[in-house]
Amino acid sequence: MEEHNSDIKNIHFTAFRAINDREACMQFVEGHRRVLEIFGITQITSAKADWVSNPDVYVMLVTDADTGKALGGGRIHKANRKNPLPIEEAVGYMDKKIYQMVDDYTDAGTGEVAGVWNSFEIAGLGIGSLHLSTACVAYSKFIGITTLFGLAAPATYRNVVRGGFRVVTDLGNNGKFYYPKDDMTATVLFNHDIIELPLTLEPQRTIAFEMRRDIVYKTEITSKQGDAVTLTFDLSRT
Repeated sequence: MEEHNSDIKNIHFTAFRAINDREACMQFVEGHRRVLEIFGITQITSAKADWVSNPDVYVMLVTDADTGKALGGGRIHKANRKNPLPIEEAVGYMDKKIYQMVDDYTDAGTGEVAGVWNSFEIAGLGIGSLHLSTACVAYSKFIGITTLFGLAAPATYRNVVRGGFRVVTDLGNNGKFYYPKDDMTATVLFNHDIIELPLTLEPQRTIAFEMRRDIVYKTEITSKQGDAVTLTFDLSRT
């Protein structure tokens, strides 16, 4: 298992369209695969790599700015009625209502934040998925998305709710499904307004607006070890 690396001082969060940077996509795929294998997860729809050729997929890759090593990432899939969202493939066979729900919001621009992962190096610094998911939501506005779905594991559920998502109780067992394995659960959530973010808690709401305003947004945090770490969010590529 990877250990945290206190030498990491500068972390970049870079957004890009998947079809425009295959090499970076492969960094994402390999890093995601390694993390899932550590937890014994091999069958998960968001880990499939066919999204690399989908023109409606955008990636948020987290890297060590000094070494270029991938430390984490997430993807935004925009619904297009051609390629099902990962959430449709994950739970559709258990509850078909997800298909109509996605379709109802597609014309206005909907999508899903999927495939969110963090390496143990970045987690060891105390930098969890909250920064990453905030950046994904902020960026989604730039690619014509107004609403977002998400499928959250118990470990990330709280941060997803902080980001303005709410449980879709009409699906599954009050939003819950046994996924990706029979001994694990995941919850379907939905953010009905990623433009104004009325349900997003502070400081995430203000940070999301600042990311959109600055396009390249910088902030400094203190790691668990007491070291200063600079986070740079580059949302300039669409």
